[in-house]
Amino acid sequence: MENKGQASAEYLLLLVVILIIMASVTIPLVSRSVNATMDVSTSSDTKNAVQSIANAANLIYANGPGAKRTLNIYMPQNMNLIYDNNTKTINQTLELSSQNKTISASVDYSITIINPTPGKGWHETQIEWPLSETSNPTNITVTFLT
Repeated sequence: MENKGQASAEYLLLLVVILIIMASVTIPLVSRSVNATMDVSTSSDTKNAVQSIANAANLIYANGPGAKRTLNIYMPQNMNLIYDNNTKTINQTLELSSQNKTISASVDYSITIINPTPGKGWHETQIEWPLSETSNPTNITVTFLT
């Protein structure tokens, strides 16, 4: 009878060793896939935010001086939006777990970003093309109100 009890204990010990080996292999794989999924989600949310701002700026440009639009935009992380006058694009660099990625959207006209470093969360954003006192039109302004 003692041999049967010893065999059961050996099977239990073998099962525990197999479970430990499987856990040591699968946990790092799951961790990497979760990080990659979070990177894709952040990139997608950032692209949506930058594209929304660019689309609104292009709409304001189409409407002409004096046009104004207010949007609520979700920022997935602390951002630092940069307008590149040479390529007429709005750029945002993401620091992802695996690499840095620049997300950009093109606009039809020069813009000025006021408070270009909104924090994470929802922001009321005002895009307007102010009327100019002179014959020179001013830039379209993007202002993060909240």
